[in-house]
Amino acid sequence: MSRIRARFWDPTGQRYGLPTYPWQMAPGHLLTLRQLATRGLRPGGQGVQAQILWRSNRHGAPGVRAAYLYDVRFALPKRPMTPAKWAALDKANAARRTCPACRHDAGYVLPRHLGTCLDCAQESAA
Repeated sequence: MSRIRARFWDPTGQRYGLPTYPWQMAPGHLLTLRQLATRGLRPGGQGVQAQILWRSNRHGAPGVRAAYLYDVRFALPKRPMTPAKWAALDKANAARRTCPACRHDAGYVLPRHLGTCLDCAQESAA
C-alpha cells in the first residue's frame, strides 16, 4: 500500500472519527448515495457509516476530497413519486421553458446566458 493510501486507511475510525478507507478499498457492502440510487435504494434514515478519502489536484478544488458511504444492508427501496411531486416538477420545468419576452413555451429549457428563447434572442441581436 502506498504512503498516500496508508494515510487514509483507518477502518476503526480512531483517526478520523468515522471508518475511513482509501479510494477503491472500501468493503463491498458500503455504497455512496449515487450507487444506492442506481440500485433503486435510499439510505433509509441511517447515518453515514464510513467515508472514502483521496487526494485531489483538481483545478479550483485541490486538497483532500471525501465520499460518504452507507450500508446497503440497512437501505430501503426508493419511495414512488407522488402525483403532487410530478405536478411540481412539471410546473418548474414549464417555468424554465417559458420565454419572458414572448411568453410562449419554447419546448426546450431556455439558455441561461440568453435569458430568452432563441427566436427572441435572434430578433434582439438583429
